[in-house]
Amino acid sequence: MRSLPGVSAHDWNSELRMRYLQAGSGPPLLLLHGFMGYSFSWRHNLVPLSKIATVYAPDLPGTGYSDRVYDINTDLTVRAEHMLRFMDAMKMERADILGTSLGGALAVMLAVLCEKKYPGRVRRLILVDPVNPWSPHGEQITRIGATALGTLALRLSFPAIKSMQRLFLTRMYGDRHRISPGTLKGYTAPLDHPQTINYAISVVRSWHNNLQKLRTAYEQLADVRTLLIWGDRDRAVFAKSAYEVQKRLRNSELVMMKGVGHLPYEEVPEQFNKTVTRFLNS
Repeated sequence: MRSLPGVSAHDWNSELRMRYLQAGSGPPLLLLHGFMGYSFSWRHNLVPLSKIATVYAPDLPGTGYSDRVYDINTDLTVRAEHMLRFMDAMKMERADILGTSLGGALAVMLAVLCEKKYPGRVRRLILVDPVNPWSPHGEQITRIGATALGTLALRLSFPAIKSMQRLFLTRMYGDRHRISPGTLKGYTAPLDHPQTINYAISVVRSWHNNLQKLRTAYEQLADVRTLLIWGDRDRAVFAKSAYEVQKRLRNSELVMMKGVGHLPYEEVPEQFNKTVTRFLNS
């Protein structure tokens, strides 16, 4: 990723080395990317949001330029505990958390953990088409992928999957003409690491267990002030599930972006940044 003005890269070492980007000053804002994304996902948002917050954008372990291991654990509870230790290390006594897709599900689990241990530590949540139990997309393929035969098929097909990144990326957008130059290259670069496939397999294997946890987790955050952002052309986490999520989060507002897919922060970054800034400033 090309360097961005005012954005610096750092390493944090816990069980694994985790790379993160930091920018700005003010109240902390933690950005959690989605499945197979990394801090690159926020390239259009880091600088604008750094004008109102100290922004932290990690490459979650197993992704981007953070460490990878063969037996990485992608259980959302384990990952939330890891991110809480990161918040401690960064001295985030109170923080806003913004998560997208699988990172949105992680944001939910992290907020639940914080509410149990340190009530009020999460000031507000911003969830961008977060993974949730009310969107059935991918249910069958993850069940198959979690089997021994499915795991073998994933390993054997991973080189082909990498070559199909353009197709996958196109499906993530509501309008493929909005894909900015360098996007495909940016997402493809970290996939060459030999342990990347183990992260993907772990996510698939833990998928349904994580969904069960999320079913109760959303209920536990009923009173946390939350902004929900969705693209109405989202093919990954169906837009109709937004209303089921909103039912559980009583203190939430929903912004449905017209003609937008699964990655509104990339597809319509100016609209996205204005929406987030308005919420954080209100």
